[in-house]
Amino acid sequence: MHRTRVKICGITRPEDAAAAATAGADAIGIVLHAKSKRCIPVEDAKAVRKAVPPFVSTIGLFVDAKAETIITAASALSLSMVQLHGGEGPDLIEALDPIPVIKVVHVTAATLGNDLKLWRDLISEGRVPNLFGLLLDAAAGGGTGVSNDWDTLHKHLMAGELREIPVWIAAGGLNPKNVTEVVHRLHPWAVDVASGVEVRPGEKSRELIGEFIQAVRHADSGR
Repeated sequence: MHRTRVKICGITRPEDAAAAATAGADAIGIVLHAKSKRCIPVEDAKAVRKAVPPFVSTIGLFVDAKAETIITAASALSLSMVQLHGGEGPDLIEALDPIPVIKVVHVTAATLGNDLKLWRDLISEGRVPNLFGLLLDAAAGGGTGVSNDWDTLHKHLMAGELREIPVWIAAGGLNPKNVTEVVHRLHPWAVDVASGVEVRPGEKSRELIGEFIQAVRHADSGR
């Protein structure tokens, strides 16, 4: 049976990274985009990274950053992979090889079909060998707490448009109360949460993290 992976994103404190790992998270996300309210300096990010135990991935989040900036940060923080939230195209992803990449696609009824076709074609052509998968997020963007358009995502999933995507991750307004239903309905490879397990932006709740992961495990056991 497939086990849904869990990423706790927007970690700003070492104790939150440790709490996420202890609760069973598969990955933690560190925001390295200066305009984000969850962004932390590289030195603080190093402290967070040290709190992450072996076999838990550390993912750095960037928005339209230059390849050199991403490569430097990935090396300094020993990142497992990077997550790109802007308008990055295949050339930028290729320039990051061999660093594994997650590309964020924002879900809207008007654009999702074309966006999925673009990335399917690039994958089939072998243009982006280091593309680990797609994170399908709400149109409002990551960390906003705004719910994704799950109906549109479900429509494209049922049409088989995600079949050739090696890994896809569900995100956008997830929390302990709604993640079970999303996992049941969509069966993503992983789920990603930030604001849904926070007391305030950048400050996670140990209790909410635990509840979120338990809700995902409950969904998995009910399949």
